[in-house]
Amino acid sequence: MFKEYVEALEGELCAVFENPKFGAHPLIKEAMAYSALLPSKKLRGVLCLEACRIFSDARGAAGALGNYGAADGWKAALPMACAIELLHTQSLIHDDLPCMDNDDLRRGKPSNHKVFGEAVAVLAGDALISYGAQVILERTPKSVPHETLLEVLDGYLNAAGAFGIVGGQVADIINEGKKVSLEELKFIHKFKTGTMFEFALNAGAILGGADEKGRNAIQKFAQNYGLAFQIKDDILDATATSEELGKTTGKDEKVQKATYVTILGLDGAKEKLNGLMRDCYDTIEAENIRTDVFVEILKKLER
Repeated sequence: MFKEYVEALEGELCAVFENPKFGAHPLIKEAMAYSALLPSKKLRGVLCLEACRIFSDARGAAGALGNYGAADGWKAALPMACAIELLHTQSLIHDDLPCMDNDDLRRGKPSNHKVFGEAVAVLAGDALISYGAQVILERTPKSVPHETLLEVLDGYLNAAGAFGIVGGQVADIINEGKKVSLEELKFIHKFKTGTMFEFALNAGAILGGADEKGRNAIQKFAQNYGLAFQIKDDILDATATSEELGKTTGKDEKVQKATYVTILGLDGAKEKLNGLMRDCYDTIEAENIRTDVFVEILKKLER
């Protein structure tokens, strides 16, 4: 299913950039599409689709998913997963700006501002935030109840702004060069990185019709996975090459940014990662949400 999800997301992303509304100015479409359509793992979108599939399958009927049956109920979450990828792309464009992390490389290609200039890159990121919300409203199946649509849209807006990734980015920036405690670091990454994983999984669960028990299970998995992903990213920044990651490595050390590696050491960070991985596996087993896709995504962190 992982490959099927990625292919579906790639198709949906291409489709949303065929919108005739982009006639206002072709440059903004070009800048947005440049970063959004670059090859990527699309983990957040995949997680959203898989969470939707799990709970739509469990219901055994289409229900709120309208024309989609249990076997392909995940397709109801495709616009949401697409919007999540657009929002994630925005965060990368802005993160790479000289006033932020100042990175010239993203996904193996020149960063957006290196191609289009800083001003257009800022505007492209801004446009991706609002366009994600439009995609949710315009492309989610009409059979999805309005209250469900409003709930996931509210979640999207919270994840996008001061209560989510923006708040996390601010906390990250103002703490550069400062001594940060482990709890403070965890707080920063909960919002800067964890927010998007939590939202992706929760949105998929909501669209799939998860009950309270199911939502709690997904939330628990999402929190552990989001932190594990960030620790793995910290480890790779300290140990991998730019060619391997498709982005500049060693940046954290240069700007004296606190990471799990700088606070715990490389061995300590790996130990913390392994503990979180065990928690993730324990959760999906205990909560009966173990799937091939979740296992495949977890295994990617073990490599």
